Amino acid sequence: MSDKHFKRVALIGIGLIGSSLAHAMRAYKLTDHIAISTRRQETLARAEELELGDSYHLSAAEAVSDADLIIVCTPVGACEAVAREIGPHLKPGAYVSDVGSVKSSIVAQMKPHLPDHAVFIPAHPVAGTEQSGPDAGFAALFRQRWCILTPVPDTPDEAVEKMRLFWEACGSDVDVMTPEHHDLVLAITSHVPHLIAYSIVGTAADLEQVTRGEVMKYSAGGFRDFTRIAASDPTMWRDVFLNNKEGVLEILGRFTEDLIALQRAVRWGDGDQLFDLFTRTRAIRRGIIEAGQDAAEPDFGRQLAAEAKPDEDGL
Repeated sequence: MSDKHFKRVALIGIGLIGSSLAHAMRAYKLTDHIAISTRRQETLARAEELELGDSYHLSAAEAVSDADLIIVCTPVGACEAVAREIGPHLKPGAYVSDVGSVKSSIVAQMKPHLPDHAVFIPAHPVAGTEQSGPDAGFAALFRQRWCILTPVPDTPDEAVEKMRLFWEACGSDVDVMTPEHHDLVLAITSHVPHLIAYSIVGTAADLEQVTRGEVMKYSAGGFRDFTRIAASDPTMWRDVFLNNKEGVLEILGRFTEDLIALQRAVRWGDGDQLFDLFTRTRAIRRGIIEAGQDAAEPDFGRQLAAEAKPDEDGL
């Protein structure tokens, strides 16, 4: 088998990312056996109805038995409890990873509970939609999206390379950085934008009581797009903010300063400052499109994702 292949993979959690991984591994023939574990019987039953795995377990410890790769796909706040449960049941040489969008906290939560004979390589596939649950997944979710690996010190280079090949086979571009740097980068590119979206939609919800339906009726593209972000899984994002306080607060502080400067420009009619800002931000948007991280159409690239879905042969 190629280096990207793992004989048995255990997915702990089967929401959007977990179910998409199941589809991708099946489509691209990356494993012989997918063991799925989740705490809720109803979710596990739905995963079985969708034929996402080969075996189904309410016990995470049972699912990881004899697994070559374990990927924890739970909200960040649950990762320590999962690591504590599965640690004693990992076979020598087993790879352990995750998909959380916070990495320093993941390392602090999980590493103390994992045995020395396991290989721990945290990961973050920078991909997603506002949907959640086992029905939300699709194999092409990771295609043309980045996956960031944040290996802990002394991780063998060959182990990092094996995980790189696995994620590339799922369709991702792969980068490697420290957990601390990852958290700062994601604070500005993901976490704070989500916080702003939650805030502005919350403000509109309060205003809606006054305008009697006009906020919903006349929502233009800007507000509509904010609502898409603000519809993301509340448990996941609660855990993200609680576990990346340092990065979020640093970027939020800088944003607050810039917002005050923008407020002054509007108040004093400083058109030059406004035009300069809007020109610079427009260039960033063009750069994102040129980098293949979105389509130019105002649909957040969802048509691009649909076009990238593999056919029945996984092609």
